[in-house]
Amino acid sequence: MNGGDEVAATAAQAGPPQPLEWKFSQVFGERTAGEEVQEVDIISAIEFDKTGDHLATGDRGGRVVLFERTDMKDHGGSRRDLERMDYPITRHPEFRYKTEFQSHEPEFDYLKSLEIEEKINKIRWCQTANGALFLLSTNDKTIKFWKVQEKKVKKVSDMNLDPSKAIGNGNVASSSNVVSPKSYLANGLDRSFSYSSNEFSFPPGGISSLRLPTVTCSETSLVARCRRVYAHAHDYHINSISNNSDGETFISADDLRINLWNLEISNQSFNIVDVKPANMEDLTEVITSAEFHPTHCNMLAYSSSKGSIRLIDLRQSALCDSHAKLFEEQEAPGSRSFFTEIIASISDIKFAKDGRYILSRDYMTLKLWDINMDSGPVATFQVHEYLRPKLCDLYENDSIFDKFECCLSGDGLRVATGSYSNLFRVFGCGPGSTEATTLEASKNPMRRQVQTPSRPSRSLSSITRVVRRGADAPGVDANGNSFDFTTKLLHLAWHPSENSIACAAANSLYMYYA
Repeated sequence: MNGGDEVAATAAQAGPPQPLEWKFSQVFGERTAGEEVQEVDIISAIEFDKTGDHLATGDRGGRVVLFERTDMKDHGGSRRDLERMDYPITRHPEFRYKTEFQSHEPEFDYLKSLEIEEKINKIRWCQTANGALFLLSTNDKTIKFWKVQEKKVKKVSDMNLDPSKAIGNGNVASSSNVVSPKSYLANGLDRSFSYSSNEFSFPPGGISSLRLPTVTCSETSLVARCRRVYAHAHDYHINSISNNSDGETFISADDLRINLWNLEISNQSFNIVDVKPANMEDLTEVITSAEFHPTHCNMLAYSSSKGSIRLIDLRQSALCDSHAKLFEEQEAPGSRSFFTEIIASISDIKFAKDGRYILSRDYMTLKLWDINMDSGPVATFQVHEYLRPKLCDLYENDSIFDKFECCLSGDGLRVATGSYSNLFRVFGCGPGSTEATTLEASKNPMRRQVQTPSRPSRSLSSITRVVRRGADAPGVDANGNSFDFTTKLLHLAWHPSENSIACAAANSLYMYYA
């Protein structure tokens, strides 16, 4: 007992974890100075698989690019190397290009006279099987299930032909000069033989006129094959797909509906959430993001444009219009403005690895919710509070409708999200943590680091809620520079088990570690 008390006391004295020092790891598709970015090359989705050994990106040109981890493979297969793997690996994750394939093509809906662009909205990894990788990718209307597998390239290396003989394989049968009454098979065998298994036997030394090619497998290539296409189930643009922990089903969500699919059945889905009103003039909110619980296959959450998150239980009813829990923050009196509803819209939600917490991103903040406490968020992190005076400008140039993603670390101690000027923020959400780091998607990520310490302040409504800010200089970015709304970091992903972040700045994929 005393030993346990000492450990607890030591942990309490240690306090919150120290802020991480982020270092540049890799960049793929780095732009040279002055190089113009092609629209089709801009990255629109990033996703690590569950092991963290593979990373997938999708772009606006409908391509999916896969990367694989290389630093783990350097250990080889000897016993000594395998034993070394029991110790913590000090090297940071390194990835290399693996393969790419065209997932979606531009289409045209003739019934609605609507162009369907090929841009990849989301990618989700599925369970691997027999050494093959499986993933789901979606554009605005169609979801596809892909299998990526190494296949041996078979080549005919030897035709087993004797160049000294003029008659080749099949020439006897096809020649017009044959006048013999005997009939021949294509390989030159005499038809007068009886080929029943009881009577025929090969002559000693084999049949000299039988020519068989020799096939060798000299190399392997990665082949991506579309296994299934899940189409014609959404009237509106798909904003989310999410795998179920049962490994058999997934959901797809658009503005008004969420559908449940079986991976094996592409021609049928079940509508489980429908928020479409009888009269579209009564429409007040839309679905913005949806995700399955990481361990409970019957639970999922979806967010709305009004800033609320609904947790639903599939066991309650077939159509889950009634939610099990509703998470929303009450509006402070007197704070309402023209932009209040716009910036309250949640652009992304993510469950923590253990399923206890939900992270949500609206335009100005990150919020962390405890699914056992629906009275309000347990922590609020202000991403770019210095933009508040510029909301009019952001509205004029439509930047206020940008959809930023968010992510959590595997240990649940930190959260991250993007901002403008290719910046992204990392916040500590452990007890007592004041970590609030600003990083730039470049080879020198700490260049824009805020010098002023973050100032945690207690919310009056609840002692358990924390509001965390970075620098609050109005009208400028975190380093005092003028703000660039054209360079925005919308997409990023945290490695599932290590402090490593992959983020997309236009067509470049940057990776960092701590």
